[in-house]
Parts: sequence; structure tokens; C-alpha cells
Amino acid sequence: MLKLIFQKVGYALITVFGVVTVIFFLFSVLPGDPAQMMLGQNETQEQLQKQKEKYGFDKPISQQYLLYLNDLSPLSWHSQEASDFTYFEDDKYSGIKLLNLSRGGLYLKYPYLRTSFQRQDQDVVDIIKQTLPNTAILAISSIIVALLIGIFLGIISALQKDTWIDKGIQVLSTLGMSLPSFFSAILAAWLFGFVLQEYTGLNMTGNLYELDDFGEEKRLHFKNLILPALVLGIRPLAVVVQLMRSSLLEVFQQDYIRTAKAKGLNTYSIIVGHSLKNALNPVITAISGWFASMLAGAVFVEYIFGWNGLGKEIVDALNTLDLPIIMGAVLTIAIIFIIINIFVDIIYKLLDPRIT
Repeated sequence: MLKLIFQKVGYALITVFGVVTVIFFLFSVLPGDPAQMMLGQNETQEQLQKQKEKYGFDKPISQQYLLYLNDLSPLSWHSQEASDFTYFEDDKYSGIKLLNLSRGGLYLKYPYLRTSFQRQDQDVVDIIKQTLPNTAILAISSIIVALLIGIFLGIISALQKDTWIDKGIQVLSTLGMSLPSFFSAILAAWLFGFVLQEYTGLNMTGNLYELDDFGEEKRLHFKNLILPALVLGIRPLAVVVQLMRSSLLEVFQQDYIRTAKAKGLNTYSIIVGHSLKNALNPVITAISGWFASMLAGAVFVEYIFGWNGLGKEIVDALNTLDLPIIMGAVLTIAIIFIIINIFVDIIYKLLDPRIT
């Protein structure tokens, strides 16, 4: 087990390094000058130069990449010269010095995602802390919706095999898998939040917490979660229906199910007591992977519904070329995805020691 853990952690570190490299060079070649966008149209050449020096834009791209790695790394080198870009400032970094070196020192610190270009030097970590919980709530709610409805429809589809009910459920699940999230979001927001708003009471946009009419108190609005959770859960729901149906039909062919039928057990007892547990294995396997990918898939859904999550933050940052937020958010999603996959692999190993 320890060998598997170390192996997975090693792969994870290599993957994170690759993700960081791709993210940096991908967003570094975007058109536009971030320094000029921060200052606006009335900047002077001197102001522009100072802004580039502050954020390291005046350095070659290879040096900018090494400086970015140095900021992200928990073990990093920092200069003792206050004028240097790598100077260890207490308001930027949080850590301790491990070793004194010539012209600098080796530090153990928290990874530094830098500050926003557009938000008055607000730390990217703080922005992620404010928005990531909302995205997690949305993703978890969507997974719950997909599991509850998907398992139920999958069981019905298996029990009604080859009937019009089964075929209807299969058509709907296929349609759900083929619909892009942004199209489903626009359609659901328009239909249930505008056309049928009088009957549904749902809003086209909204957050989980919103200020009251006086702007003094935050109030919880669960109804604003309904439409985004349903839309984001459509594709995993369709996958759950298909997997549940095929898995349950396969389990129905097993000898112990025939024995249970021969004993005179009713359909409910056979499904709940004998079939469901074994049929759920592939469903749980698929959902574990879907949860991580839904963090990335929430980008369009959050933006369309105005949900104040990490996905909407990425779109807003792209519009203003706020590179630190974009890079920090994408890197955070990638790390979460990797961590979830590691835990899933470890759980598989615990459940089945034959897995290597």
C-alpha cells in the first residue's frame, strides 16, 4: 500500500509540474499587455515601466517562468536585496528561513499564487478561498441530483427492459449526454427562470447568499441553487442511468439472483437486498471521476446563472486578462482533480488488493 501511495504521489508531482508549465506558457502568449490594461489608456511610459518591473514583465519569458516556479514551490530561494523581485516580503510570503546562502536564503513557505492585476493587489489565494466553496457546493449538489435521479431511472429502465418506458429513458439519457452545458444552462434559465417564473418562483441568476433589500444582511437562498445544480448534473445523470441499467441487467443474470427468485422473493427485496450493492460499483467508479471534472465543467454554468464560484471568476478574469487569477484557479482545479484520483485509486486498492 505504501508503495502505491508513493508511486501515485510521484506521478502527481510530475503531473502538477506539467500543468504549471502548460498554464504559464499558454497564458503568457495571450495577446495584450497586462501592464497597460492595469493602468488604462492614460498611462505614461514611466508608469508602464514601473508596473512591468513590479510584476516581472520586463524580464525574459524563461526567467519569468523560473520566478513563477519559485513562488509556487514550498521550498524556494529568496534574495536579501529589497530591490530584487525575489525579495522575501512578509506581506507577500508566509514561511520561515531554513538556510542562509550567499546573497539570499532558502525558505519553507506556503505556495504563493501572486496578486490580482485588477483588484487592487488582492491575493489570488483569498479570491479562491471566497469562490471555491461555492463551486464545491454546486458540484456536490449536482452529484447528489445525478445519483438520486439516475439510480432511480436506471432501475426503472432495467426492470422495464425493451418497453416504451425503457426506450424513452434511453433517449432522454442520450440527449442529456449530448447537450453542451452552456446550451442547457441558457435553455433552463430562460424557460424556468423567465417564461415559467410565475409558477416556479426561480430566478435566472443568483447566488447562495445574497444581500437583503437594505444591503445590510446576507440571506441564504437555496432556490438559487436548484437550476445550476440540475443543469450541471444532467450529463453525469445520463451516465448514471446508462451504467445503472447495464450493470443491473448483468447482475440479474447471476445465479444468486435466480436462486432468490426461486425462493419467492419479491422484486423490491431482490433489488434492495441482493442486486443493488453489486450493481452500484461501476456507478460509484464513474461518479468519483465526474466530481473532479465538474469543477471545471461549472465554468459556463456559473457564468450563465451568475453563480459566484470559481468558474465565473475564471471567465471574469479572462475578460480582463487577469492572469494570476486565471492561472491560480486552473491550477487549483487541476490539483483537486489529481488528489481525488489518488484517493480513488487508494480506495480501489483497499477494496480489491489484486489492483496494482
